[in-house]
Amino acid sequence: MRVQIRKIALLGTASCLSMIAAGAMAQDQDDGFLGTLILGESKREIQTDTAVPVTNIDQEEINDRQANTVAELIDSVPGVSLVNGSTPQGSGINIRGYGANGTFGTDQKVLILVDGATTGAEELYRIGNQLFTDPQLYKSVSVIRGTVGSFEYGSGVVGGVVQLDTKDASDFTGGEPGFRFRQTFEGYSNGNGFASSSILAWQPNTQTEFLFNYTYRDQDDQEDGNGNTIGNSAFTLPSLLAKGKYSFGNDLEHSFTASYNQSTSEERDVPYDSFGTTSDAFGNVDRDIETKIGILRYQYQPTGNDLVDLDVNLSYSEQAIESSYVSGSSSLEGTPFFPGIQALADATHNYETTKLTIKNTSYFQTGIASHDLRAGIEFINRERLDAASAPGGTDRRFALFAVDDVQIGDNLTITPAVRYETQDIDGDDAAAAPFNESYDNNALMGGLSARYAFNSGFAIFGGAAYTESLPIIDDLGTPLYMTQPERSRTWEAGFSYDRGDVFAEGDVIRAKVNFYQTTLWDITSYVSGTPSQPLSEVETKGAEIEASYANAGGFYVDFNSNIVTGTETSATGDDSRWRNEPSDSARLTLGKRFGQTLDVSWEIFGARAGTDSSGDATAGYGVNSLRATYMPQEGVFEGFELRAGIENILDKDYRPNLSTRNSTGRTFKLGLAKTF
Repeated sequence: MRVQIRKIALLGTASCLSMIAAGAMAQDQDDGFLGTLILGESKREIQTDTAVPVTNIDQEEINDRQANTVAELIDSVPGVSLVNGSTPQGSGINIRGYGANGTFGTDQKVLILVDGATTGAEELYRIGNQLFTDPQLYKSVSVIRGTVGSFEYGSGVVGGVVQLDTKDASDFTGGEPGFRFRQTFEGYSNGNGFASSSILAWQPNTQTEFLFNYTYRDQDDQEDGNGNTIGNSAFTLPSLLAKGKYSFGNDLEHSFTASYNQSTSEERDVPYDSFGTTSDAFGNVDRDIETKIGILRYQYQPTGNDLVDLDVNLSYSEQAIESSYVSGSSSLEGTPFFPGIQALADATHNYETTKLTIKNTSYFQTGIASHDLRAGIEFINRERLDAASAPGGTDRRFALFAVDDVQIGDNLTITPAVRYETQDIDGDDAAAAPFNESYDNNALMGGLSARYAFNSGFAIFGGAAYTESLPIIDDLGTPLYMTQPERSRTWEAGFSYDRGDVFAEGDVIRAKVNFYQTTLWDITSYVSGTPSQPLSEVETKGAEIEASYANAGGFYVDFNSNIVTGTETSATGDDSRWRNEPSDSARLTLGKRFGQTLDVSWEIFGARAGTDSSGDATAGYGVNSLRATYMPQEGVFEGFELRAGIENILDKDYRPNLSTRNSTGRTFKLGLAKTF
């Protein structure tokens, strides 16, 4: 008897969990087909086949989550914590204690990529600006935690990498000529939120495809579990995506892709402090925010040539934040402090980042080892407009990188990675010294990871990585910082398990446990003491756990947990708790699929008591959510997709320890979609 096994892609859960695998097993004897065995299915794959701590969120989960922001979309990933994640402004993503915090929208240690374009800004005081876009524009989001796995994307990655890939026309046409139109409506009870996403996909032939996506999202101020208004939580966010692709040559091995991605927001008479931590001291502003991303991409994948898989990506991203002070709104108006406040409020912040990435992937054999080598070069140019408390200048970088997945036999994989990056950073010529100075820096960084898989489904892995965060334009006013890159070292180790038919025929168990230790030194991003001086060191340790079980009957259970502790050392050698240490947390989801028609799930999330970035105690909490997806497979409603959810069912009043405002209370969500 000859057995043929076909594995279908594993997908993760709409209830925010890491879940299990989907698949089918078929047997044939001679020419006779004996039948199909359906394996347990859920929505999010646990990445057990790599040493990199990575989580992928696909289109199905993006649809089912009905998230307002990308931050809300990925908050179920272990190691990821949100700072005010329910709004696009005044919010951000924190990974392993790094990224957004309660003072700045980012600390430059979490890298955000949209179709390969580097997005976001630098340190802007009390303005959340890390990621300003709409989840409906994207078909997948990938989160790499920590430094291991980051070297082909950038330098200075201590917290992690968030990669977003926009939708393609062929996702809807299936690669066949014709038109497809998809309309999605979503509504939210808390804040009377509403979202509409309209997608037109057109393939005039098999070589050419076009997509246009317009999404409009609107929300009033939300309420917390006690019924109190959450300040600065209202927003209106229109977004659009226009994308085209043309393939040509023998076997269509050449392709050109062009895309344009834009999100805008107009806020009137809103607090300058979008984190909501300073009452009315800074007053109110009228603020316009616009993010633009343009991509030109060339790919060459010749048939029969494993040494060439060329990807050339030219990207441009711009983020503009224009604000003007609303007269009479600051409690400090008329005091000696007010001129500084007004200059901060009447400011235009603008970042333009142009990047060219040329990367080739080669597959080849050397003795007993097979190689998957990704190597390339990058040219990066970032320009920042001069503004109050935000110096202008230009940051030019050149980088070389190589990552080689070396497979030795059937069980061992070793991955060395290296990145070399140079920097030429110049202050605005019109500025006064030291803001008009020029500096040159360079850094060599890299890492090594290894994984050994046993035939039992059990695997062990480990890794080490070193990276440097080169100086930023924002620090031009401190010459010492401009020649002192921040340095970080990370150690990782863990194990995974992936096996089917454990308790019953067709069931699947997947699990991955990752331990890490990260040390950051030569710090310029965080200060303490009187007078304020940079911290000497930050050390974080943690464990990230993902586990799932599913059976052929449609039942699934998913669990993940994040356990972390951090210590910061002051310039005088005093140790204290790391101010951006997330709370220990755990998430459990129980779900049941009824064929392809219905999927229902119950999610429980809990976080331990801790302290916020100011050292004040924060209470522990637990919240419950229910979600259901109904997709009729026949009849007059065939093709419709109905999604419903209740988040924070018990209307719990709580505030995650890294957030600066309370989370939303009970929220009913309803969504309707159809592809025509």
